[in-house]
Amino acid sequence: MQEDFLHYVWKHKKFSTPRLLTTDGELLTLVKVGQHNLNSGPDFFNAQLGIGGQLWAGNVEVHIKSSDWYVHNHERDAAYDNVILHVVYEHDTEIFRKDNTVIPTLELKKYISKDLLHNYQSLFSTQKKWINCENDFASTDDFVLQNWMENLYFERLERKSKAIETMLLLSKNDWEAVLFRLLAKNFGLKVNGEAFLSMASSFDFSIIRKSQSKVEQLEALFFGQAGMLDETIENAYHQQLTNDYKFLKQKYSLSNSNVIPAQFFRLRPPNFPTIRLSQLAMLYHQEQNLFSKIINAQSIEELYALMKVSTSDYWTEHYIFGKKSKSLKKTLTNSFIDLLIINTLLPLKFSYAKSLGKTIDDNILFIIQHIEAENNGIVSSFNSLKKVASTALESQSLIQLKTDYCSKNRCLQCAIGNALITKSQLENLNS
Repeated sequence: MQEDFLHYVWKHKKFSTPRLLTTDGELLTLVKVGQHNLNSGPDFFNAQLGIGGQLWAGNVEVHIKSSDWYVHNHERDAAYDNVILHVVYEHDTEIFRKDNTVIPTLELKKYISKDLLHNYQSLFSTQKKWINCENDFASTDDFVLQNWMENLYFERLERKSKAIETMLLLSKNDWEAVLFRLLAKNFGLKVNGEAFLSMASSFDFSIIRKSQSKVEQLEALFFGQAGMLDETIENAYHQQLTNDYKFLKQKYSLSNSNVIPAQFFRLRPPNFPTIRLSQLAMLYHQEQNLFSKIINAQSIEELYALMKVSTSDYWTEHYIFGKKSKSLKKTLTNSFIDLLIINTLLPLKFSYAKSLGKTIDDNILFIIQHIEAENNGIVSSFNSLKKVASTALESQSLIQLKTDYCSKNRCLQCAIGNALITKSQLENLNS
């Protein structure tokens, strides 16, 4: 048993409460269980309890055994002087205040139902499993699951929003610059995401504003900062980009010494950094005021229309500099745009609305629910337990669930874990 379980039991009053008695036989009534403290100090602050007919206000400390008080040296810590109740699973020794009066103790062992304890122990069994509840996940009520999925998705947006806020500070509140860096990172996907982000962060966004009218200058800027123009290649296009980059480098005092080199290894040709950087350059060449257009977009069709760009002409017959290939127009696919919408555009729209004190949850839900679920290991594993992901809202929720709850054993903070722990033992055996 973990103390987290007892925190959960106390916080949510998951025990028989009609007539609670302390270990000294005094009647205990719960007015307020207190505010859960996740930092150092007593486990619950500002509780209000009736003990022996007298109202007490103070803190509550929770342990597996009473003797843990001394194991943790609380008797030497002034932060615990205002503890009015010691909540334990098993009472094995008396705990005293500095004035030698006994701190009242509630032994939960006699008040927690066998069903609740059985369900908890089953969920946290030592048997190796992908997730703790994989044997019972399929039995989760659809209503509980759907509501939890939506909460998880917005938790994930909040987490991404914090990263955006950090980028915003570094860019001096330039939302266009933040958008560009987010797009660059996601154009690079997993393999080149950090490399593209380092490239996008290596110069001021104002240079893009001044170069947007000519796609060749944007390509020269991107390729040059990414270090792709360092090699001498006998090719007119490459030479023109090199010359343009030398001009830009001198004019704006550019440096790419901290830019991470992009990789071609193990990438399909459509995802080569040359192709993705050309598409990114074309996007900023074609769309002026891209940020405001994304913020004002109300439907997925509008976002598709904005992002549906191709490479410049040279790349219709090339994947790398100097080596000709079969002519093919390399336009961003809907599946790639979906990734941009999921990982860049919607988090940005959410974060911007939040900065204005506005809520656009309905619009975000409307868009995300029109995108198919992502196909990855986490989503596939959940779907093998129960078919739960058909839209991107659900796939994003499952990623949040696995990374922030399942992998951290936070079942007691999870709606699914709560539902499984509190169901009756009979339901548990019949599922």
